Amino acid sequence: MKVFYRILIFCFLFFSQLFFSQKSYSTFEKEIIIKSRKFISEPNFNKARSFFLQKEWDSTLVYSMKQLSTGNKNKEIENFCHFFRGFSFKEKKIFIESKKEFTLISKYFEFYNHIKMFLGDISLEQKEFQKAINYFKEIELVKDNNLLGIEKSSVKYNLGICYMHLEEFDKAEFYLLKSIKLYEQQRDSLLLVNAYGDVANLYYLQYKDNLAIPYFEKAYALSKKIKNFDLKRRAARNMSAVEKNRNNFAKALKYREESDQWKDSLNNQNKIWEVAELEKKFAVKQKQKEVSLLQAENKIKVTERNGLFYSAIVLLLLLGVSVYFYKEKIKTNKIILAQKETLDELNATKDRLFSIVSHDLRSSVHAMKTSNARLLEKVATKDLEEIDTILHQNSGIANSTYNLLDNLLHWALLQTKQAYFEITSLRLFFIVEQVAYNYQPLMAEKNILFENTISKKDFVLADQESLKLLLRNFFDNAIKFSNENGFIKIYTQNDSDTYCDLIIEDNGIGMSGDTIANLLKDSTLLSKKQNEKSIGTGLGLQLCKSMIKKNNGKLDIKSELGKGTKFIVSLLKTPPHEQN
Repeated sequence: MKVFYRILIFCFLFFSQLFFSQKSYSTFEKEIIIKSRKFISEPNFNKARSFFLQKEWDSTLVYSMKQLSTGNKNKEIENFCHFFRGFSFKEKKIFIESKKEFTLISKYFEFYNHIKMFLGDISLEQKEFQKAINYFKEIELVKDNNLLGIEKSSVKYNLGICYMHLEEFDKAEFYLLKSIKLYEQQRDSLLLVNAYGDVANLYYLQYKDNLAIPYFEKAYALSKKIKNFDLKRRAARNMSAVEKNRNNFAKALKYREESDQWKDSLNNQNKIWEVAELEKKFAVKQKQKEVSLLQAENKIKVTERNGLFYSAIVLLLLLGVSVYFYKEKIKTNKIILAQKETLDELNATKDRLFSIVSHDLRSSVHAMKTSNARLLEKVATKDLEEIDTILHQNSGIANSTYNLLDNLLHWALLQTKQAYFEITSLRLFFIVEQVAYNYQPLMAEKNILFENTISKKDFVLADQESLKLLLRNFFDNAIKFSNENGFIKIYTQNDSDTYCDLIIEDNGIGMSGDTIANLLKDSTLLSKKQNEKSIGTGLGLQLCKSMIKKNNGKLDIKSELGKGTKFIVSLLKTPPHEQN
């Protein structure tokens, strides 16, 4: 069992690494991935790192704490966990907790320079400018190859802002101009608009209008190339002030109107995030309540020292009971909501399954009932030739009904998320041979010629059982809708570097263009019944579409009435170095 679990963990880590490699990360995030790769065998740490890279701060906090609680005393893992937590608290604007986490990290941690940078950012947010300068000065002296993603331009810009707030204008000018040169080299328009505006405001504070105005104009011209509404609004508003000071009131009014337009656009954009902002405000209120409780406790202590000991105890008990019942109410509401969502989902799944069962089984059972009635009549007359024909028809109906029930079972497992699913590297040829072997008698019964010309070198990434289910459905359809003495071919095409196209071709009755379009629609259960001898509702194909999607593949259908059908299943290729 231990070996099995190790294989599962390896597969999970491999595919998570493959997923990560397809995303675009900053230099800092790439360094995090590289430096922490050796610890991803720890499940909680790997999840914390994954959520950190996805910028899901609450989940990062949960799993980093779980990792710290496992008892693993590896100092480097602990440093990473405290680093993830400190950064997450900083992004959530909970600065006190962020600083606590950063202080728990060893000075020998590879990203310790980032900690200084983050502490400088926090000090700047809290208007502790001199403290922020001390942190940024330390980063300024670090060599570029040790920065691991820290931009020197950002360090110099932050220093310039700190000195501007301290009214040390010469130093502020020096650092802001330095940052502008670096931003210009990086061609970062967004940061340049900000920096130009800050330099212009610096000169305005010193009444150096002749130096400020060119930077206001640069900021305004560059703002035309960015999509940040707030920066566009500020640039236009600054130009309005400039033109007003020049007594050019017509232009000033024009810029003012433009500023108001960007303000309206910004307001519209902000409405989109209104729900998220309400959630943030709720979290802040929760923190404020905790602060209020702490303040109440301090007041109780003062009251105790003044002789109101018993009154303070009563107040404390009342507060405790209120908080307890409040928390219990929240907990109960969450449980009820979760149970309601689960029940709604189960009811929807139940209704869907009942609908499928009642719709799909009726036709096959009715066909069997009718056929058996005919069989009884022919047995009475001892018409052996007709009895043989009816028995063959019953066999076909039984096979179709069995396949329908098998599809229903897999559909139910898929909808209730009980199906086991594991994507691995598979050799297509042998999977097809295994499935085709079971269909040889059915093909022989209709004298159908079968050809499997798949190359033994074709490997795909798929779940083995779901791939077999796809092939069974496609074989079943191909046999069902093929004529006597027809053929079924299965082969592959490799026109793409990413996908391998598996093609199941027959020369049966085919389909119209409208039928193909309807079959390819999502959530469509459509009867493909073309004559009275063929039973089918499209459930198998709907299940196939779901399985192909779950395997990260694609489906296409090419067909003409009377000329046969091609089902084209595109599956991800296995990279050459991973083929068995």
